[in-house]
Amino acid sequence: MKAMVLSSSPRRDGNSAALARAFAEGLRDAGHESEIVVANDILGSFLKDCRSCRRPDGSCAIEDGFSSAFFESLLPAQGFVAASPIYWYGMSAQLKAFFDRMFCYVAASHPSSPSVVARMQGKRIGLLLSSEETYPTVSAGIVQQIQEYSRYTRSTFVGTVHGYGNSRGEIARDPRDPVARAYDFARSFFTAHATDYQIDTPRSGRVWG
Repeated sequence: MKAMVLSSSPRRDGNSAALARAFAEGLRDAGHESEIVVANDILGSFLKDCRSCRRPDGSCAIEDGFSSAFFESLLPAQGFVAASPIYWYGMSAQLKAFFDRMFCYVAASHPSSPSVVARMQGKRIGLLLSSEETYPTVSAGIVQQIQEYSRYTRSTFVGTVHGYGNSRGEIARDPRDPVARAYDFARSFFTAHATDYQIDTPRSGRVWG
């Protein structure tokens, strides 16, 4: 299996980047393939008005690395993991832009829209977060958005690792050891039990059969 790990912090040596590296290592040690993509390397622009900037053939006119990362890294992968610092109680602007830019390829006006929509579905989704603040709901907004993205794309939200730190690398001093937890999270990422029941979901009377 393969997972794309998007490191969305503007700090290459920051705390969420450390979680991304630990996750990628854990995934590889579990026998899977992982690829870390740094958002700053591929995003040169926010989403624009597709009606005014799309090329005549329907392709996206924004020339940066997003298209390559989207088609060559995200779509072929069975898993997607986002690593982000918490800024103003939300995800980084880079991570939000990554999600927003998907619209250009999902919209019916894009020539590959049907295949893109099909390939975006059914992935395993994970979230790696870092913040200075330890208040219990500091990550609630981001977790909710990832939950909704997962449900919208018929994907499985596996879980979250959240570590605390401010200065670069300080997350390693968090006594809960989030770096080790990110590594362990990756080891079971493709096999961990994860459910999102709806009222008509067929299920047995036991969780652990």
